[in-house]
Amino acid sequence: MHSATDSVIRRLYEEPPESFVATRAAAVDEARREGDRDAAKRLAALKKPTVAAWVVNLLALKRPDLIGELVELSTALRAAQRDLQGEQLRELSQQRRQFVSALVAAARKLAVAAGAPAARLPLADVEATLTAALAEPEIAAQVRTGRLIRPANYAGFGEVPRPRLRLVTGEAEDDLAEEPEAEPEIPSITPRERAAADQRRRERERKRRELDRELSVALAAERRADEQLVRAESAERDAGHLVEDLDAELAELERRRTEAVADVARRKLARRTAERESAAARRRVGDVQAALDDLTAEAAD
Repeated sequence: MHSATDSVIRRLYEEPPESFVATRAAAVDEARREGDRDAAKRLAALKKPTVAAWVVNLLALKRPDLIGELVELSTALRAAQRDLQGEQLRELSQQRRQFVSALVAAARKLAVAAGAPAARLPLADVEATLTAALAEPEIAAQVRTGRLIRPANYAGFGEVPRPRLRLVTGEAEDDLAEEPEAEPEIPSITPRERAAADQRRRERERKRRELDRELSVALAAERRADEQLVRAESAERDAGHLVEDLDAELAELERRRTEAVADVARRKLARRTAERESAAARRRVGDVQAALDDLTAEAAD
C-alpha cells in the first residue's frame, strides 16, 4: 500500500525536471508543517533526474506493462546467451532492437504529452538505458522503480555477441574460422621448400599471437576508458545535482530571510505604535493627576 509520501515522490518523478526542485521544496515544507520529520527528510534527500532519466521514469510510471515485457525479454535474452543458442540468440537480438525502438517511441510520446519539446529529448540516452536494462537485471530493477536520476549505460552489451562455434551435427567437422589452414602437400616438395613453408607457417602463428595479445590489451584499455568515462560523467552529474540542491537551499534561506526582515519591520512598527500609546497614556495620567491636585487645593481653601 502506497503512502502519501510515495504519492508525492511519484508526482515528483513524473513532472518535468525543471519543476523538480521547486516541487520538492514545497513538499518538504508541507511535511515539516505537518510535523512529519521522517517524510521531510526522505523528500529532501531526493535527487533531481536528468531529462533522459525523467523520460525513462515516465515510461515506467505510465506504462509499467511495457517495462514488465522488457524484464521478461531480458530474462530470455540472458538465458539464450548462457545456453549459446545461436539461432534463438539472433532472433532475440532482432526482437530486442525492435522492442527497444518501440519503447523509445512510447517514451517520447509520453514526454511530449507532458510538455517536453520533442526536438530536445535525449532519445539516444533513453535507448541506451533501456538497452542496458535488457543486459543487467539490476538496471532493469532500477528502471522499474520509476525513480532514475541519470541514464544508464552498459558498455559490455551492445550488439548481442555471436561466438564462433563449431556446429555439432554428429559428424566431425573442422572449425575453419579458428584452425589455420594446413599446408598442401606437394609430392615434389624439397626439404628446403618444406622448411621454408614451415617457417612461414610459424611466422603467421607468431604474428597472430602478437595481434591477439594487442587486441586483448586494446580491449582492456577501451574497457577501462569507458569505465573512467562513466565515473567522470557520474561525478559531473552528482556535482550538478549538489549545485542544484544548494541553489534550492539558498533560495529557501533567502525566502525565510525576506520573511524574517518583513516580520522585524512589522514588529518595529508595532513597538513604535505601543510607544506612542504609552506616552499618550502617561500624559493622560499626568493631566488627570494635575486636575485632582487642583481640586484638592480648591477644597482646602
